[in-house]
Amino acid sequence: MIFRRKVYDKLLKWKELSAGSSAVLLEGARRIGKTTIVEEFAKNEYDDYMILDFARENEDVRNNFIENMNDLDTFFRNLFLLKGKALQGRNCVLIFDEIQMFPKARQAIKYLVADGRYDYIETGSLISIRKNIKDILIPSEEYRIKMYPMDFEEYLWALGDTVTVPVIREAFEKRNPLGDALHRKIMKNFRTYMAVGGMPQAVEAFVDGKTFAQIDFVKRNILNLYEEDLAKYDEDNKEKASIIYRTIPEQLENKNSHFRFSLVNKAARYQNYIDAVSFIAESMIGNECINVTKPEVALELFADRSNFKLYMGDTGLLVSRIMQNSDETDEDLYKALIIDRLGINQGMILENMVAQMLKAAGHDLYFHEYLFRAGDSVAEKKYEIDFLLVRKKKICPIEVKSSNYMSHKSFDYLIEKYQMKMEERYIIYTKDLKYQDGILYIPAYMTMMV
Repeated sequence: MIFRRKVYDKLLKWKELSAGSSAVLLEGARRIGKTTIVEEFAKNEYDDYMILDFARENEDVRNNFIENMNDLDTFFRNLFLLKGKALQGRNCVLIFDEIQMFPKARQAIKYLVADGRYDYIETGSLISIRKNIKDILIPSEEYRIKMYPMDFEEYLWALGDTVTVPVIREAFEKRNPLGDALHRKIMKNFRTYMAVGGMPQAVEAFVDGKTFAQIDFVKRNILNLYEEDLAKYDEDNKEKASIIYRTIPEQLENKNSHFRFSLVNKAARYQNYIDAVSFIAESMIGNECINVTKPEVALELFADRSNFKLYMGDTGLLVSRIMQNSDETDEDLYKALIIDRLGINQGMILENMVAQMLKAAGHDLYFHEYLFRAGDSVAEKKYEIDFLLVRKKKICPIEVKSSNYMSHKSFDYLIEKYQMKMEERYIIYTKDLKYQDGILYIPAYMTMMV
């Protein structure tokens, strides 16, 4: 099943603006639909195309890249003979799929783009790329696009719904509530999206009417695939990336979701695991949220990477991971989540989804914790802002609340402590939109508009 994906428009823009002057690398975690969308793009936007899948290509094809880069006429003659197909004309594209499996082909992009015969699209999973680039020259002629799991709008498109998000967008822009009936309907769809997740195979199973147990089976297979890749990393690097990834649900149950290495190993220290944590984030199977010591516009300058949160890249996979430890049936648990009667900590599921949506929208993830003594209090207390964004050179703080609790002391004290002006303050929760006390309360499905 071919789903409509927003990255298609980014590929179109690259093709138009690049006009053959660069290749494009579509990068992201495995099983998010990179190959599918690239092949669909090639079919629709080019006269012809050829795919080289480096997870499967034989040694003859690989050796052609090593032996004939100095003679591209010979390179293409051999390639076409080996593949049993030739490309005719300038409006053709060569797809280098799973490029991390053969870095020499990625290095060859420099010469192939300069040659100008065809366009070039690469796909790669960073879960393997990072360790395979140390011996090659990364081509400057490579335009990189990040791809994420299907977002809420793409999920609705898969269901044939093209009207809901424009309504959500208009309500957000005009700051108008949707009304109880419409809000409840959208929120139920959103909860279903959180449960199913954005992995195309899981969405396809849902669209096909599969049971939640069958959908969960699909997601657990993806989790197993990720763990196999993490185990390979651990073999090479003597790090425990597999354990770190496996403990994410337990970490998110902590107060404020801060990552505690004691849950990995009682003797664990950040400096011993920093590479493994970075690997999970860079592979895009996890989203790292970094503490900033001061809420300034240049957030990265104040990043304290030893204090962080780690979310799963897809919330549907988080749900499956949580449910692996339950005695109840998958069907009952999924239905309870969708109708908001799940007995587990739903706050961590919602917070993970907000992180996922912000990341997919192009935001780096930061949070801020600070000490403040309020009023007549004897001692300082610790407060935290869940997420910090920058808008129009001003800080934009975000709080996530899974309940009806509407306190915003952390916002108020933040302003008082730092005497700062903010662009906007958001509380993301499960109720309808409202504007009150200078704060915009938005339902979770509006996070994509922030």
